[in-house]
Amino acid sequence: MTTAVMPQTAIDDAVRYLASTYSPKGRNVGVLMLASIFVEAWDFNSIGFVLVFLRDQFHPSALMLGLAAGGFQAGMALGALVGGWLTDKFGRRLMFMTSIALFVVLALAQAFAPDLATLLIIRVLLGFPLGADITTGYTYIMEYLPKGQREIWGNRWQVIFAVGQVACSAVVALFIVCGMSHELIWRLVLGLGALPAVIIFVLRKDLPETAIWLIRQGRFCEAKAASLEMYNDSLDMLPDTDVHVTRPPVTEFLADLRSDPIRWRATLYSWIAFVCCAGEFSTFGFYIPVIFMMVGVSGIAGTTLTAGLIWIVAGIAGWVAPAFTPKLGHRGVGIFGFGTVIVGLGMAAVALYTNHPYVLPLAAAIAMWGHTTAVTNPLTIATVVSKARYRGTAGGFSYFINKAPLFVGIFLFPSLFAAVGQANATALVILFPLIGLLAAIFVFREMYGIQSD
Repeated sequence: MTTAVMPQTAIDDAVRYLASTYSPKGRNVGVLMLASIFVEAWDFNSIGFVLVFLRDQFHPSALMLGLAAGGFQAGMALGALVGGWLTDKFGRRLMFMTSIALFVVLALAQAFAPDLATLLIIRVLLGFPLGADITTGYTYIMEYLPKGQREIWGNRWQVIFAVGQVACSAVVALFIVCGMSHELIWRLVLGLGALPAVIIFVLRKDLPETAIWLIRQGRFCEAKAASLEMYNDSLDMLPDTDVHVTRPPVTEFLADLRSDPIRWRATLYSWIAFVCCAGEFSTFGFYIPVIFMMVGVSGIAGTTLTAGLIWIVAGIAGWVAPAFTPKLGHRGVGIFGFGTVIVGLGMAAVALYTNHPYVLPLAAAIAMWGHTTAVTNPLTIATVVSKARYRGTAGGFSYFINKAPLFVGIFLFPSLFAAVGQANATALVILFPLIGLLAAIFVFREMYGIQSD
């Protein structure tokens, strides 16, 4: 056996071994990775609550207001795409620490924005490190948890998202009850996103690089040390010296996925599902507080509390769906989730057409239960079926496909509201979960428990 073949054989064997090995610290890593979702949820939800304050203070057009709300998502889309590639190129840990540090600085900068245009620029920049951070986090989950467990933990991101939404709702409601000025509220709420980010940064400082990435780079000495720390295994099958490894081109991940019909159809479903989830949430779910106030469900304080209860319902769904994933499979989760969204949005449209706004909270809770269920697994699917050498790129591309339409939806929905009215706009949104449901039935082939090296 030549020296050119021997290192590659050792690399493949070591990666397969670690991918199926339980790490005693794996769950701690999973919790730490998912903590980033809290930061995203806080910032995502906070702008939805303070839009009315920004509108009253700066008097922007509908397009400008939508751009202010959606600019963060545009930054996240670019951050996921570029950050995923950088994660594969420079390593998981470097991107992890850099992205959260940048977020802290930019989150604080929001609180001091002198005008809406400056705030918009900051929010676009703010989204970039967080998009990269979440993409990197999923590579950690997939590379430190064994098959079966990584699907469950990866799917639990919506629980953390709901916790962030509820926490933000409670803080906004508290500030309103305390009688703070609206300008002070929006500045404090946006700036407070830096606090959990600082805590996460401190907790991450001793986290090592993933052993699987180090192996794929031929950095065997560091991989052995990382494996010993995380798995209590020194990887004796690897040489004690580093080797040079040729890196695959960034586009190879698509060719590799297409070579396996099950992995390719799973990836296609993850992309379609993410687009549909983005469409249904950016148009209806994100604007729930605005819709409630526009149609007279309740005032500002009541709407904030009602929305908080809806996010609690979503959080329960985010916990239940992963727990049932081993029984239903990823395909069953998608079918149930998108089907439930259709029911909830249908109820909401009927309530708006018939002028029964009191039905909207129940309809919104049903829709968000279904949405939370459906959106739990697309990113998990995309990263599970991808091989380790371009897992960051594959996850980043998938998350980009989610965030790009999310930005477009948040940006344009106020204008759609103004053009066709709340009822017609809500009815049109049903198209998204319908497409997602059809994709789960006809495109997806179950791949729960699949192992990629």
